[in-house]
Amino acid sequence: QKESQFSAIHHPSSIIHHEHIHNTLQTNCTMKDSAIKDREEKKRLKKEKKKEKKQKKERKKEKKEEKKSSKRKDRGDDGESKTFVGNGDCSSEIPKQKKLKCSESESGRENEEMIIDSCVGRSSGVTTNDVHVDVPRKKKITFPIKYILAPMVGASELPFRILCRKYGTQTAYTPMMNSHKFATDAKYRKDEFQTIPEDRPLVCHFSSNDPQDFVSAAKLVEDKCDAIDLNLGCPQRTAYLGHFGSYLLEPKDRQLICSIVRAAAKQITVPIFVKIRLLDTIDETIQLCRQLKDAGASLITIHARYRASFERKGPGARDGPAMLDQVLKVKQALLGGNGDDTNNDGDAIEFALITNGNVITYTDVVNNLNFTQAHGCMSAEGILDDPTLYLPQLGSVDEDGKKIIDIPIPSPLPNSMNSNGSESCHGPQYKKERKLKKKLREIEKLEKKAQNNNNGETVLSKEEKDKIALKEGLQKELLDIEKEEQLQKKSQPKPHEKDSTILEPNSSNNELLTSRAQVTPKYEKIPLHQLHNMANDKLSLAVEYLNLTRQYPTKLRTVVFHTRRMLKQLLNQYQLMEECISSKSVDDILNVIQKLRKYDKDPSLFVFDKEKQQKDKEAMDRKRREEGKRKAYEARMTRKAKREGRDDLEYYLRQGAKVPTVTEVEKLKKLSREDQMQCWKDSDHSQHCLAFHVGCCKRDRSCAFLHSDALGENSFQEMDEVAG
Repeated sequence: QKESQFSAIHHPSSIIHHEHIHNTLQTNCTMKDSAIKDREEKKRLKKEKKKEKKQKKERKKEKKEEKKSSKRKDRGDDGESKTFVGNGDCSSEIPKQKKLKCSESESGRENEEMIIDSCVGRSSGVTTNDVHVDVPRKKKITFPIKYILAPMVGASELPFRILCRKYGTQTAYTPMMNSHKFATDAKYRKDEFQTIPEDRPLVCHFSSNDPQDFVSAAKLVEDKCDAIDLNLGCPQRTAYLGHFGSYLLEPKDRQLICSIVRAAAKQITVPIFVKIRLLDTIDETIQLCRQLKDAGASLITIHARYRASFERKGPGARDGPAMLDQVLKVKQALLGGNGDDTNNDGDAIEFALITNGNVITYTDVVNNLNFTQAHGCMSAEGILDDPTLYLPQLGSVDEDGKKIIDIPIPSPLPNSMNSNGSESCHGPQYKKERKLKKKLREIEKLEKKAQNNNNGETVLSKEEKDKIALKEGLQKELLDIEKEEQLQKKSQPKPHEKDSTILEPNSSNNELLTSRAQVTPKYEKIPLHQLHNMANDKLSLAVEYLNLTRQYPTKLRTVVFHTRRMLKQLLNQYQLMEECISSKSVDDILNVIQKLRKYDKDPSLFVFDKEKQQKDKEAMDRKRREEGKRKAYEARMTRKAKREGRDDLEYYLRQGAKVPTVTEVEKLKKLSREDQMQCWKDSDHSQHCLAFHVGCCKRDRSCAFLHSDALGENSFQEMDEVAG
């Protein structure tokens, strides 16, 4: 069998057959090899094309960066030597070939290879391989920062600052001021910024998204305050639309906010502070604080709640308790775990961290400082309800019954500041002058309209012709007013004879302010037990605040706001809250306080009104329904933007969100239905129910539109206007 098998395999015919199979296999292999080579060649070509595209993109980016850097040089943001900030987010100014390695074992950073800008702040300047890092020199904090009044729009004005200082507040912030308006508009400066020699230490609080605006505004007040603060924490809807506050905490704006702080730290003589909110993760918050510190910030206040979104969903702008554990982690990352000097006695300190949030009582203040190990505590909501929040830090009556406290006596407000937006700001004829100028501008438009007519024939109506005929009379009136103003200016004393502590309304933008340090504050001695007795009487405290508002003119709605916050419990108890809110003057508010005092002394004089209680309950229920409808509307509009593929998911939320005013509603009631609808849309009120304002909405609870009350003179939208 073996022999027969061998002979069969080696038979000539079988050998030829095997050779044929071998040849076909070889040809198949060669074909496969060529196909594989073709595929590899195609892949190689694709890779080369991708590389070319990447190189083109990188070239474009480099060109854009070069243009940006040249623009910054033109604006004067950077000097001859460039400054770099951050852990890589702001390093786009450094060419790739000049990135350096540096280890940061001191601060415990995770990445050992960092660009040179992450080392900024360790020394005054580093030069390596033609790269010069010019570090902004921090100004030391030489005033106490342990007990701080927060910046609040329409709430941290001069009278309230003086009241809080008397009862233990060490440092106070001004309300938020727009840096661009402050730098360019003298009237805005005069309306928004009031101060006196006793108003120290003072931090001027600005919103900004431009380095030059921030520096220009800061220069105008740097000798009137002790520090300048950049607002990076405001959650208002206006902050979203104006692109400032907490909406600048996006990664895309990191280089911008660092450049704002850096420019101010270089050019301003007082320390630069920053107020921020928490980012999405603790690592991001720590990185942000490091970058701001390296850019030149001497103090960072952390409001321990997450930065706001336009919809305000989830644990955002004001939802839930503050997360103070994250403040502790930031403190440990930036300054170590050891409790540093709290600077209570005003000792110089290079960098400080302040905690903000979860403060109602002084016990909360003490607990927060112990837990976070921060240098100081800032309060907004707590101190609005109780301006004497920090009084226990001066001492307890039980401890020392004979202790005497020096209280600064508030000096009169200078003539140049004694207006705060009233008519006297520009003289008694100011309003009349504005109206005349407005009418003359309208006449000029009508004249141009007649001249630009192609046929040469006037197309003006009879009313428009009558307006043009009044031109000469209006011009004469305007000239008479200007002559009166010139005579008044001549009769006024010279500038050096005035006690000026703020900008004159007609002064230029680069004017210099007289330093307030030239004026020595006066003090009065008050026993500590007497101060405690005054603080325990809420009605007397409110009257004291009202007296300060008479001395330092304040907007009425701000006065109403503070009164209802300080006396909230009594106003609700004796059903006088609505009467307080509808007050037309300070005297009206005093009358309400007198009623409260009468009822508080003898509660039997008060008669409970059930009908009034029912109305208040209905108003509260309506407010809750509005809040629910608002959330549902926001969800629908966000889904709509997603369906349409919009990158901006909040596009529809900004359309028609403006709340109408009482005057607008009164004008609408006189119009026809069609005109009302058109005017309503043009005025950006389309999210609100027109029928609710001009008549009666039949749909009531089922209405999809908002039923918000129209804004009056004393309306104060607390959730939208109190920044912090």
